[in-house]
Amino acid sequence: MQINNKQFYRTVAGLVLPMALQNLINVGVSSADVIMLGKVGEIALSAASLANQVFFILNLALFGLTSGASVLTAQYWGKQDTRTIEKVMGMSFRIGLLAAFVVTAAVWIAPVPIMRLFTNEAVIIEEGVRYLKIVSLSYLMSAFTMVYLNIVRSVERVVIATVVYSISLVVNIILNAVFIFGLLGLPAMGAAGAALGTVCARATEVIIVVFYAVKINDTVRIRVKDLFVRDRLLGRDFRVYAFPVLLNEVAWGSGMAVITAIVGHLGSAAVAAHSVAQVSRQLSMVVSFGIASAASIMVGKSIGEKKEELAKEYARRFLKISIILGICGGVVILMISPVACALLNLTDQAKGYLKIMMIFMSYYVVGQAYNSTMVVGICRAGGDTKFGLVLDVGIMWICSIGLGMIAAFVLKMPMPWVYIFLVSDEIIKIPFSVKRHHTYKWLKNVTR
Repeated sequence: MQINNKQFYRTVAGLVLPMALQNLINVGVSSADVIMLGKVGEIALSAASLANQVFFILNLALFGLTSGASVLTAQYWGKQDTRTIEKVMGMSFRIGLLAAFVVTAAVWIAPVPIMRLFTNEAVIIEEGVRYLKIVSLSYLMSAFTMVYLNIVRSVERVVIATVVYSISLVVNIILNAVFIFGLLGLPAMGAAGAALGTVCARATEVIIVVFYAVKINDTVRIRVKDLFVRDRLLGRDFRVYAFPVLLNEVAWGSGMAVITAIVGHLGSAAVAAHSVAQVSRQLSMVVSFGIASAASIMVGKSIGEKKEELAKEYARRFLKISIILGICGGVVILMISPVACALLNLTDQAKGYLKIMMIFMSYYVVGQAYNSTMVVGICRAGGDTKFGLVLDVGIMWICSIGLGMIAAFVLKMPMPWVYIFLVSDEIIKIPFSVKRHHTYKWLKNVTR
């Protein structure tokens, strides 16, 4: 199918650049924590990193919820049915806020057992509990802003998220520095200071989002009655298409948390190195994740407009772009490695681990770029939400995590060998993703 190349790349750039900047800002928050806590020491860095696995899982659950909802909203946007989009948003708010409340309650009821899932070092558990109880106050606020911003993104309102997270980043960095190091006459709080800075930044996000939703955005509105909407057919569609994505992200996020827990039982040096490697991975993927989101919007909208051949061509182009960006991301990671070793206050053992981890991570991101575009972008846009769930549960949990646990706790292999297994899943997924693309089983119109 013939496409105006100039118009295609202009549209892609208009969607990707704000989302890539938003992803970069989110990584900037994590990077600021890693850099500042890295200056404090390995204990503070490890405690915050492990405690943040709780929010990491919640965040991915919220992303899965809104990504699943976007299967519907992107296609209904192609039909210009904004009232149905508002109902889907209301359902998403109901589930997202409830999930955030449950996780917050769990953190306050059992913070020590939660930290023991990730490490058995008492000093890290103690510091992590202080961080966890404070940062949990931000979970409900994060759920509100994430649901809203991800839903309006599917109707091509992508700039507001960039504005919100840009301001949040500035607030977070300034307050982190003040609270962590005890500036302006305040006591130095270490990891707990990073948690307090995060809470203040999330409160800022809520204020901006509420103002935008009430005063500016008249395309898709927040209606309190939609929190309690009961639409039998739409509810069924929501369960069919959104819940597999939610389960997919929870499975993937839980898998990443288990990987962190495995590393956590290999010592604080391994945890600190893994924390830096993960932030580097996120940094290298900011544009690739933007491409996946743009693919979801453009492919989904085309299907909603009943332009199936156009959707196929968009999918093919986005996958080619993802491979190029994945290779670029791998190069970025290799460039970051010596800089991180020079800047952070890590032990020699942690630095040695980090150098090895960064090499493994450089090929991991190539696979993740391709698979994210295929699963998160193309398959979900076409209503093929179960494929990613089967792929992640089957490969990540059985191959990557299963083999990693055997290597770490049964065979007692050295950390670098364990890490090879833990980051093998994205490479193993590639043949399955390629085959799924060429079958076109992912292309479905799910609107009514």
